[in-house]
Amino acid sequence: MAAFLLSSVSAAAQQDSTKGTSLNEVVITATRFPKKVSETGKVISVITKEDIERSNGKDLSQILNDEAGLIINGAYSNPGKDKSFYLRGAKTDYTVILLNGVPVSDPSGTGGAFDVRMFTPEQIERIEILKGAQSTLYGSDAIAGVINIITKKGADKPAQGYAGFSAGSYNTIRANAGISGSAEGASYNIGFTHYQTKGISEAEDTTAAKSFDKDGFNQNAFNADFNVRVAKGLYIKPYFRYTYFKGGYDGGSFTDADATYKAQMFTTGSQAEYNFGKGALTAFYDYDEVNRMFTDSWGTSPYAGNKKTLEFFGNYSFSRHMQLLAGIHYNKQKLNDETANPKNPTAELTSPYLSFFLKDLRGFNLELGGRYNKHSKYGDNFTYSINPSFTINDKVKLFANYATAFKAPSLSALYGPYSANPDLTPETSSTIEGGVQATLLSEVLDVRAVYFKRKIENVIIYGPSFQLINLDKQNDNGFEIEPTLYIGKKLRIKMFYAYVDGEVTTKSNDKDSTFSNLIRRPKHSFGANIGYQVTPQFFISTQVNSYAKRSDLYYDMSTYSQQAVTLSAYTMWNAYAEYAVAKSRVKFFADVKNITNAKYTEVYGYSTLGFNFTGGIRVKI
Repeated sequence: MAAFLLSSVSAAAQQDSTKGTSLNEVVITATRFPKKVSETGKVISVITKEDIERSNGKDLSQILNDEAGLIINGAYSNPGKDKSFYLRGAKTDYTVILLNGVPVSDPSGTGGAFDVRMFTPEQIERIEILKGAQSTLYGSDAIAGVINIITKKGADKPAQGYAGFSAGSYNTIRANAGISGSAEGASYNIGFTHYQTKGISEAEDTTAAKSFDKDGFNQNAFNADFNVRVAKGLYIKPYFRYTYFKGGYDGGSFTDADATYKAQMFTTGSQAEYNFGKGALTAFYDYDEVNRMFTDSWGTSPYAGNKKTLEFFGNYSFSRHMQLLAGIHYNKQKLNDETANPKNPTAELTSPYLSFFLKDLRGFNLELGGRYNKHSKYGDNFTYSINPSFTINDKVKLFANYATAFKAPSLSALYGPYSANPDLTPETSSTIEGGVQATLLSEVLDVRAVYFKRKIENVIIYGPSFQLINLDKQNDNGFEIEPTLYIGKKLRIKMFYAYVDGEVTTKSNDKDSTFSNLIRRPKHSFGANIGYQVTPQFFISTQVNSYAKRSDLYYDMSTYSQQAVTLSAYTMWNAYAEYAVAKSRVKFFADVKNITNAKYTEVYGYSTLGFNFTGGIRVKI
C-alpha cells in the first residue's frame, strides 16, 4: 500500500510542474534579513497569504491553532474569551509577538503578553513562526519562540478598493473595507474592520433552567501603512493602528455574572530601511499603548501601560559565504498605576547584539550570536546561540541548535498593586534542538522532523505569602513531524503530529517536588488539512485536528482550594469552500466548524462552540 502511494505521488509530480518549495522559501524572521530556509538551521513555519485568504470565517487564534506544536487555548470557546497560546508547551508570555518585525507587548499585564484579539486577520499578509529560544535576536520573552505577523502592503496599481462581509452562527457579523495602491515610489494600505457577535455564555451552564446570559463581543479596528522611497535604496515606512473591543464575561467555572470588559490598543511608529549592494541598514521607532478595564460586582479595575521601542541594526555580506548582523535595541515601559510602589513605575532595557553567519561552505551553514542585556532594575545578563546546519544536494537539511534565552520580570510583577516583588530576577532558559528537513519524491513531499529539550530556571511563581518569587525549575521536551504532499497543481495534503511532555520542580519545606506542568496542554496533538482546487474558480478544503486528554486546575468556591481535573480528548472537523467570479475579483465563501458538533472543553467550567457556520463575500475593485 505504501509503495503504491509513493509511486502514485511520483507519477503525479512528473505530470505536473507544481513543486514543494519549503527549503527554497525565503523568510525574514529567522535572521532579521531575507534568507532561504535551506541556509538557516532555525525551525520556522510559514502561514502564507493564500492560507490566510482561505481562512475566511476564522479569527487569528483559530488560524494559529492549526499549526504544529502551537495550542491556542480558548480558540473555540466564546469568541470574546481571552486566548492563551502555548508554543511547544510553554506558557503564553514565553513567546514574543512581532508586528512587521517589531515586538509588541502589554506592560500592564502580569506576564506582559500581548492579547491576540487585538489583531484582525483581514489585514494580515503572512505569518512566520520561529520556534526555539530566540533571545539573541529578539530579546526578552523569546524563550519558546517568536510569531511575526506581517501586514498587507499596497496593491501594484494606484488605487484598489477591497471589502468583505460575512454572517453566521451566534448572530455573528464581520465587515471590512479598505483601499491600497502604489505609484512613483510610494505605496499605502488603509483598512477598517468591524466584528460583532452575540456569542454564547462564557461559563458553562449546568443549571436546570439554562438561564445564563450570552456574553457578546464587539470590535473595531483601523490600520494605515505607508512606504515611501525618499532616495535610491532608502525607504521610510510610517504606520498607525488602533483597535477597540468590548464584551461580557462570567464569574468563573460554571458561574454566571453580569461583568463587562473593554480594551483598546494604539500603536504607531516608523521604520527606515536603506538597502545597498552588500547589505542593509534598518532603524525603527515604535510606541504601543494598551488600556483595559474590567467591571463586575466588586467594582471597576483599570489596567494601562505603554512601551517605547527604538532599534537600529544592519546586515553586511563580506562574501558569498560570510555575513554579519549587528544591532542595538532599547525599550522603555511604563505602568500607569497610581497604587503601584512607586507610582506609575517604569523600566528600561538596552541590548546590543551580534550574529555571525557562514553560508553554503559545501553545504555547511553556521550562525553564532550573542546579546548583552542591561535592565534598569535587575542589572544585566547575556544570551547566546549556536546554530549549525548542513544541506545535501539542496534536498535534505540536517540542523541543530543550542540557545539560551530570558524573560525580564514585567512591571506589574515588579511594582504592581498585587503580589509584586521588586527583587525579582529574570527567568532564564536553555534549549537544544535537532532535526531534519527534506524535499523528496521529485519535490512533491516536504517533511520536517524536530526534537527539542528546554530547561527554564528561576521561574516566577506565587510564594507562600502570595508574593511573586523566583523559585521553580521547568523541564520540557518533545518532537514534531510535519509532512506535506503536493500532488499535481490541485491537491495539497498538510499534516502534523506533535508530542510534548514537561514537569516543574518546586521547593517546599526545603524539599524538591516534581509535577506535570502541562495544564490545558495535550501531550499528543495531530492535524491534517486537505485542500483541492477543483476548478480554477472553485476551491475546497477540510481540516481535522485531534487533541489528547489534558489536565486542568480550577478554584472550588465550596472548599476555597484549587482542584485538579482531567479534560477529555476530542477531535475537531472543519471545512471550507470558495468560488471566484469576475476574474477572481469577487469570491464567495462558506466556512463550517465542528461539523460533528463534538462536545469538548478547553477550560474547565467554560463553554465551547458547537456546530457553527459562516458565509460571506470578498471583493476587489
